[in-house]
Amino acid sequence: MDLKQIFKTPNPIIGVVHLQPLPTSPRWGGNLKAIIGRAEQEATALASGGANGIIVENFFDAPFAKDCVDPAVVSAMTLVVERLTNLVTLPIGVNVLRNDAHSAIAIASCTGAQFIRVNVLNGIMATDQGLIEGQAHQLLRYRRELGSDVKIFADVLVKHGRPLGSPNLTTAVQETIGRALADAVILSGWTTGSPPSLEDLELASAAAAGIPVFIGSGASWENISTLMQAADGVIVSSSLKRNGRIDQPIDPIRVSQFVEAARRSLSQKEREQENRDANGSRGQTPEPGKVPSKT
Repeated sequence: MDLKQIFKTPNPIIGVVHLQPLPTSPRWGGNLKAIIGRAEQEATALASGGANGIIVENFFDAPFAKDCVDPAVVSAMTLVVERLTNLVTLPIGVNVLRNDAHSAIAIASCTGAQFIRVNVLNGIMATDQGLIEGQAHQLLRYRRELGSDVKIFADVLVKHGRPLGSPNLTTAVQETIGRALADAVILSGWTTGSPPSLEDLELASAAAAGIPVFIGSGASWENISTLMQAADGVIVSSSLKRNGRIDQPIDPIRVSQFVEAARRSLSQKEREQENRDANGSRGQTPEPGKVPSKT
């Protein structure tokens, strides 16, 4: 997958729009218009702050169904995503929590959204919703039936869960890509707001062998310069919200601060790579009869 083709950058910053409680959820307030208005406000804040993409989640529907959500949730999310695609020019993604990938790819395919996030694409995770079993074999076939090119971003050893058995991170990444056919993988900490370690990101990036690796939680303007050294992109929400509180709306000023910090990190990463390339070139021994090029 070419990230630059979708996001206009090889290192996208994707902001999350956490939808207020949707119809049939325990905290549903009965006002869908207000939910749409809040989503539009947050999408605008992300776009004006410099984010490269947006992903829409039914985050406040907890406690979540572990697989199929109610049709009213699908209908409401479809309305929201449709509105956002007409409001901003950024690529839009969909995540139907906890793990309704079929609904997510259906929403994306019908609204023109470009990607989905799947918490458990393959393997089995023990979560607070119970045991969640990946359904990659069904999802990939469903995407083909839809005639869709929606990309699948898959979590590896997803947060708020523990794997059945003890899979090695390298093996888990390789199987998510090679056997479950994910287009990109996501690495998170253990909970919302906790980041993955730099060491785990480096392991995941090495195992992914060129397939994009995203930071999936815990990124902030303080740590992004470190984390982005070993990742291709980031999905971020909590640190972009007013006062860093998960229940507050997205603050465009905090978005700008985060984007600026991430871009500084990427510029530093590019300079270091250029220096390594230059030093490697100077250190090469020319073949007989050839003169080394100038650097």
